[in-house]
Amino acid sequence: MHTSISEILKEKTLKSSRRSLPCLAQSQTHPQNLNHFLSVPLSPEPKTYTHSVSASCTHITPPPTETSQDVYMEEREVGESEPKTDETFLVQQKPVSRAKLEARTDSVQGNNLKTPSGLMFRDGKKRIDYILVYKKSSPQVEKRCTFERNLRAEGLMLEKEPSLTNSDIMFVKIHAPWDTLCKYAEQMNIRMPFRKKCYFTDWKKKTMGSRFQLRFRQLKSWLPRNPMKLDKEALPDLEETDCYTAPFSRARMHHFTINNRETFFSNSTRSRIVHHVLQRTKYEDGKSKMGINRLLGNSTYEAAFPPHEGSYKSRHPIKTHGAQNHRHLLYERWARWGIWYKYQPLDLIRRYFGEKIGLYFAWLGWYTGMLIPAALVGLFVFLYGLFTMDSSQVSKEICEANTTIMCPMCEGNCSSWTLSDSCVYAKVTHLFDNGGTVFFAIFMAIWATVFLEFWKRRRAELTYDWDLIDWEEEEEELRPQFEAKYSRKERVNPISGKPEPFQPFTDKLSRLMVSVSGIFFMISLVLTAVFAVVVFRLIAMEKFASFQWEFVKKNWQFATSGTGVCINFMIIMSLNVVYEKVAYLLTNLEHPRTESEWENSFALKMFLFQFVNLNSSTFYIAFFLGRFAGRPGDYNKLFNRWRMEEAAGSQDLQQQRWMRERNSAGVYKIRNSSSRLLQNWWSRRKMKRAGEQSNSKEELPQWDRDWNLQPMNAHGLVDEYLEMVLQFGFTTIFVAAFPLAPLLALLNNIIEIRLDAYKFVTQWRRPMPARATDIGIWHGILEGIGVVAVITNAFVIAITSDYIPRFVYAFKYGPCVDKGYRHEKCLRGYLNNSLSVFDMGEYKNGSYHPWYCRYRDYRAPPWSPEPYEFTLQFWHVLAARLAFIIVFEHLVFGIKTFIAHMIPDMPKDLCDRMRREKYLMQEMMYEAELEHLQKERKKNGKRYHHEWP
Repeated sequence: MHTSISEILKEKTLKSSRRSLPCLAQSQTHPQNLNHFLSVPLSPEPKTYTHSVSASCTHITPPPTETSQDVYMEEREVGESEPKTDETFLVQQKPVSRAKLEARTDSVQGNNLKTPSGLMFRDGKKRIDYILVYKKSSPQVEKRCTFERNLRAEGLMLEKEPSLTNSDIMFVKIHAPWDTLCKYAEQMNIRMPFRKKCYFTDWKKKTMGSRFQLRFRQLKSWLPRNPMKLDKEALPDLEETDCYTAPFSRARMHHFTINNRETFFSNSTRSRIVHHVLQRTKYEDGKSKMGINRLLGNSTYEAAFPPHEGSYKSRHPIKTHGAQNHRHLLYERWARWGIWYKYQPLDLIRRYFGEKIGLYFAWLGWYTGMLIPAALVGLFVFLYGLFTMDSSQVSKEICEANTTIMCPMCEGNCSSWTLSDSCVYAKVTHLFDNGGTVFFAIFMAIWATVFLEFWKRRRAELTYDWDLIDWEEEEEELRPQFEAKYSRKERVNPISGKPEPFQPFTDKLSRLMVSVSGIFFMISLVLTAVFAVVVFRLIAMEKFASFQWEFVKKNWQFATSGTGVCINFMIIMSLNVVYEKVAYLLTNLEHPRTESEWENSFALKMFLFQFVNLNSSTFYIAFFLGRFAGRPGDYNKLFNRWRMEEAAGSQDLQQQRWMRERNSAGVYKIRNSSSRLLQNWWSRRKMKRAGEQSNSKEELPQWDRDWNLQPMNAHGLVDEYLEMVLQFGFTTIFVAAFPLAPLLALLNNIIEIRLDAYKFVTQWRRPMPARATDIGIWHGILEGIGVVAVITNAFVIAITSDYIPRFVYAFKYGPCVDKGYRHEKCLRGYLNNSLSVFDMGEYKNGSYHPWYCRYRDYRAPPWSPEPYEFTLQFWHVLAARLAFIIVFEHLVFGIKTFIAHMIPDMPKDLCDRMRREKYLMQEMMYEAELEHLQKERKKNGKRYHHEWP
């Protein structure tokens, strides 16, 4: 039995859920009763169009005596940007001066923000939705003229304007009229508001009663205000009503709330529609000769971008005069460094830059917030190691071992050394390798799972608030390159039922195999570079250990490891330039179907290249360094020349992680910021000079200012995500060897958020707003990193650190074996127990003079029946290490799986709200259609009733 809307309205109205999708600034005029019908035909707007004067291309046929080749020239064209079937387009007005246009103020997107100058056509009425830039000296005149003529045929309006800062630059301003917007909004299945959302059902709050809610609000008002939240007064533009949305349809236009055609489609939606047309408009005859991307590639156009909404700065303070535009509001409430501690205005970010960029900043903010508990726990583990550094039994024994002679670390001029020389090194090692290491490794594995699971819930809330629940990947358009390549082979799309280009399986498989072969080749190149660094370390070890300078000779381990890290880092930075080009080439070779598939494929390749490049040397130090060195008297040598390097516990790994993380973060910041800042500074300098020469600095239009900004990265958000995902790997993988990694990542991300915000708002041209429901392939990569982190941390604790040997000694060989307690004193004698003896004696004057040195291993002494063979303790330690790896992995994976199943991907109240809204939408669509048909019958004088006709 269906419940009518009129009966539903009798329910007690509850507080509505906030939806970020704007309903229109005229939402105050929306009917409060849902039965009020919105399908009353709108009065046709008076179509008063100006005498549009624009520069376009005219085809001139040469005389027979001249060359038969067509000639294209630029001339002033009058009134061809509108369809000629409507007489109202011929209404002429006087040209409006630029000074008058700058003085005009109007409503933008239904808010009280002022209209920035330079965002309208010369008539002051038509909004600029997109900007094309080309050089007058470009030889591609024919392609450009054909392309612009086809754009007009699609219904777009064009107007040209020369640049005030460069005489060779011409701007093509594009405006999408109402009919064109409606046509392509229907083709693109753009969801638009059709009815005001007056309520939603939250049964928990309803059953708890209003008295408790009132008391809770009073208690909350007494509490101090959260300083991280943005004031509602600071973002007045976001205080809008909520609406139900549905795919736009011209046949059902009476369902949608259209009070103002100028503000019905937002700026970002208009830009997306124009971009869709630009991607599929031909510039020559032939299916492959289409799209703005190809025209940008062959230098027909220099750039294509949607304009910014004015300047991001204002002469007047925002507190007293308000924001001039959305860009100014974003700068004041998001991009400034002074509000680094504030929450991000995600709704405003999404509205200005699109859902895809909004999801990136939402994920980055969520990741940064989740780093706080991980950083605190890691800091506590580090402080625990700091406070127990002097009381550590192992460190004490190392510092007091003045008589313990260690075997030489190299051959030739190397001499023996005392164990007490590594006293500082041992204390520093204890800061990271102490009793809290195992706990922290387990905690970080669980933290990674909790972070990803709660991000799924956060993403579900955002997709609901941003009206992306019903947006499917099948609605994404095909890439123009894919359409051009496989236009001759079509098949019916099983989702839409329409024919579309199709890539055969054999062709796809062959291209994929070539791409995979290229990936393996690049990975082998990385491994070759790592091997070269290993050889360098062996040579450097021998040189530093026999150095004449006593300071270098004493700290040869640190010098060898430090120089190895620096050399490896320079190789990494050099290979990064090659990786990007190879990944771009291999991805284009695959011919992905959609833009999201292209981006996912490119992102996966870049991640694999960068991950192997950054972590291959770390894996070598953690799991291979010193494992094949041999023993004194029987050392293994590389190429029978250089002696293999011995392991130094976890010191090398800690140094590697510290230097790698700090250097990588610093280089990324410098590379991503300095070049853009310098380029924009030079562009502003040229603009200033041009303004001084033309005395029109204040009149510089917005499109000219945007042209002098730098374009966004060619790969979209891949570089931004890649930097953060690699940092996530630094934070979780090998975290047992470096507990301060989450704290460093937290400090880095606080800077990263504002740095990225500053780039997007001030340094980059406005990117094309794109839609997305999640972060793409990066979520799967993060889950893979979480699995790798559990395995690597288990091996680091079991193999690289001294935790297992100390554990075995305390329970099996130490002084507390027969006692019922385990304490630091139980490790007395551990150092002597973990060092083996080697006889370096020699014959002098016919007699043998024994001389013993020590080395790290579990081998029998030279005077035993089986000298230098592994002892029983070695096999006990090896068995304990293998057992620890198995128990640790099963325990942590079990906890991760349990937590993943316990935390649902979508909150229950959100599921109930979505089901309730789906039911109400069906009811409203039914009643709206019924009322529309009844009014049509009444208008035609026919009998009508309340049942479905």
